[in-house]
Amino acid sequence: MELWQQILLGALALLVVFWFRPGIKAMLERSKEAPKDWTGALIPIGLVVLFVFLLIALARS
Repeated sequence: MELWQQILLGALALLVVFWFRPGIKAMLERSKEAPKDWTGALIPIGLVVLFVFLLIALARS
């Protein structure tokens, strides 16, 4: 990637961050007040991990 392309990409990334900054700030404020539901997140993640282990075990045999 050429230098001017890297500079343009960096400038675009900064523009996107500054453009979405108010929404990100509001989202973080709302997430502090939201109820915590870790089991709702950990159960699907655990199932995916078990499924990946199952696929690996099946591929080895």
